[in-house]
Amino acid sequence: MSEHKSTLYNDQGELVVPKAVVGRLSLYLREVQHLIRDGKETTNSTELGGLLGVTDAQVRKDLAYFGQFGHPGVGYRCQELVAAIKHIMGTDSIWNVALIGIGNLGRALLRYKGFHEQGFRIVAAFDVDAQLIGGKVEGVDVFHVNDLDLVVQDQCIRLVAISVPSHAAQSVVDQVVEVGVEGILNFAPVTISVPSQVRVIGVDLAMELEQLAFTVVNRDSSS
Repeated sequence: MSEHKSTLYNDQGELVVPKAVVGRLSLYLREVQHLIRDGKETTNSTELGGLLGVTDAQVRKDLAYFGQFGHPGVGYRCQELVAAIKHIMGTDSIWNVALIGIGNLGRALLRYKGFHEQGFRIVAAFDVDAQLIGGKVEGVDVFHVNDLDLVVQDQCIRLVAISVPSHAAQSVVDQVVEVGVEGILNFAPVTISVPSQVRVIGVDLAMELEQLAFTVVNRDSSS
């Protein structure tokens, strides 16, 4: 483990940086990338905080978990900050990703160009539909899910996105874990069980809308 990574974990291998900070780190990255596209070379904590609705002190505190990035009298050099955040997030090199499940959501994920822009490349898709297997969807080769082991090893895949029906999610996850995948992005609206060494992030779009509805209802009732 590198010196940088060792500062982010305790002796039990648990991440000591709050999840909220890691989440904001991705938002900082997006905003600085937008600033670069707009032709800006530098930014500062006040500008970043204003863009994201947090204080400048929060921006500085968040970044301080990972080192010192600012320059006196200058603030943050945008290109340097993007490179630093990508290194922290592990996206300064391309990650090969597999997608399992090519329904409507799966096809939308294959069409999404933002993955590649942020360092992720979907190199293989899996399904059980005989009409899809052996062909391509959105330019990505489609394999039978039973070929997962061979393809994962051949393509050096460490991350998998799952967009299968709820009833099939756990069995698919068990297959994914068995072939040595380290990270799972789960779009199936169900909780899945994995060994402690495998990381899972769940994306339940209906739940996100529920959370949004809650904030809207409570905003209206308190006004």
